[in-house]
Amino acid sequence: MCGIFGYVGTRTAEPLLIEGLRTLEYRGYDSAGVYIPGHGSIKAAGPIDNLAKKISSTISGTSGIAHTRWATHGAPTELNAHPHSDMSGAVWIVHNGIIENYRELREGLQVSGITFESDTDTEVLAKLIGSFNYGDLHEAVRKALQVVRGTYGIAVLSEQAPHEIIVVRMGSPIVLGIGLDGNFVSSDASALLAHTKDVVYLDDGDVAVITKEGYNIVTLHGESKEKTPEKIEWDIESIQKKGYDHFLLKEIMEIPETIENTIRGRLVVEKGRAKLGGLENVLPELAAIDRLMVVACGSAAYAGQVGKYMIEEYAGLPVDVELGSEFRYRTVIPHKNSALLAVTQSGETADTLASIRKGKDLGLLTLGMVNVVGSTIAREADAGIYNHAGPEISIASTKAFISQLTAFVLMTLLIGRERGLSQKDGIEIATALSSLPEAARKILATTEQIKRVAEKYANARDMMYIGRNTHSAIAYEGSLKLKEVTYIHAEAYAGGELKHGPIAMLDKNFPVVALVPHDAVYEKMISNIEEVKARNAPVIAIATEGDTQISDIVDDVLYIPKVHPIVQPILSVIPLQLFAYHIGVSKGLNVDRPRNLAKAVTVE
Repeated sequence: MCGIFGYVGTRTAEPLLIEGLRTLEYRGYDSAGVYIPGHGSIKAAGPIDNLAKKISSTISGTSGIAHTRWATHGAPTELNAHPHSDMSGAVWIVHNGIIENYRELREGLQVSGITFESDTDTEVLAKLIGSFNYGDLHEAVRKALQVVRGTYGIAVLSEQAPHEIIVVRMGSPIVLGIGLDGNFVSSDASALLAHTKDVVYLDDGDVAVITKEGYNIVTLHGESKEKTPEKIEWDIESIQKKGYDHFLLKEIMEIPETIENTIRGRLVVEKGRAKLGGLENVLPELAAIDRLMVVACGSAAYAGQVGKYMIEEYAGLPVDVELGSEFRYRTVIPHKNSALLAVTQSGETADTLASIRKGKDLGLLTLGMVNVVGSTIAREADAGIYNHAGPEISIASTKAFISQLTAFVLMTLLIGRERGLSQKDGIEIATALSSLPEAARKILATTEQIKRVAEKYANARDMMYIGRNTHSAIAYEGSLKLKEVTYIHAEAYAGGELKHGPIAMLDKNFPVVALVPHDAVYEKMISNIEEVKARNAPVIAIATEGDTQISDIVDDVLYIPKVHPIVQPILSVIPLQLFAYHIGVSKGLNVDRPRNLAKAVTVE
């Protein structure tokens, strides 16, 4: 949520700030603003383009901070846009996160005569810093933050010290970029790729000061810390559209490559085994656990549901899947020999991060499945798996979700072979994974057919998705993609649940997407489809090639290759992603930037 970008160096800051915000726009696009010492702030409601239009000519100045907002406190207006200043107008801040006690802080500041212009918690923080500022801004920032409750990633810049930016992290991601002609601060390392691959990830409680010459880090209590820069593994080309109309389509079309990157160097096909370097040190402990708890949010939680079926069936290990937003707040009584696996693309999801910390407090082995190297969960987990999906810019997760499913197959194979899965079965699974990229390319080659079917149903007001076994979770993911990208009301259910209530909604105007691969529950799904058709609802089936029966009972069929059951759901979700994409495009929507959403949910 929200994107922060800053620069101090020898180059003109303003173009760098605007371009940095464009790269971070997926984190929020309700409003945006910049502050450059000597020139004040410029803000605009709406997307970055609105801000850029207000800057008619290049602004001089070699330092500045910038922000793109996803509204939490206060409507998405120009008045509420960041940066915000203290009472003097000399100290400016940008902020990602939520100040939980901002109301009481605001009331206390008002009593002392301080006034406010916006409805934001961020302005309260700016005014609070100003109230402690008696000439030492570093000390003022530290003192202010010691009375704050909540999460924040902030960058502070002042008229008095225009050549240094104070950066603080507590719960919201912040990374420093170390360049040749200056240094940067960003909410996400991807925004730094155009300038540097050398980055420093801040930990909670870190206070950094960056200048054009370098950086210095202390704790909130002023104690010195040493941090060495790390290398970003991505390159700038990976975050460009490469000729596609939308990032969403580009990222779907990258799925075969994503699968290849996720499995590269991790399969020993002839032995039917997986090699996951990030889990090697804990493999004996992991193989001996009695229960695995998967904690995630959104699409990652649905990936966890698919992973549950995989691990329980092939590794014989009981798995619970928990929503991070619920797990962190409820009483958890774990089995004494349990492990917790946090699944998150960004590695920064607030509820998932809080859940993994709760797992640590409970004395559990904590694991992470993340896509972003250097992210908080990647650093705090005892061990884990990197997805290697590359940057995902579109809000709706597609290739990262596929990578998570692929990683769950690898994890299943790894644990399964340790817990009695035969070499023969292991070889079958490893072989199926190896052939998966080519099967995915075969589906992507049918995108025009998927587009035609999508356009047929683009005016639907409601839809339902149904599936069984691993495909029940894929039904939920397909429904989520449709909601995110098209704003069509969509429900999802396990096929057997239809007659327990949801079937009451169905009529000729309520299309149903049925996931019906030729697997162990195929006949049950055919019965569910017959129930749907008896209510006159149109049915779009996702079925395996060679199934001639299905076309006789449904309205439209999208075929996918038949593969080993453990990897079948990975293929089944691809046409659902393209289906949602093409409906969104046909409706004229911004499929990369759905309303009200942001990519990384770093607020609670």
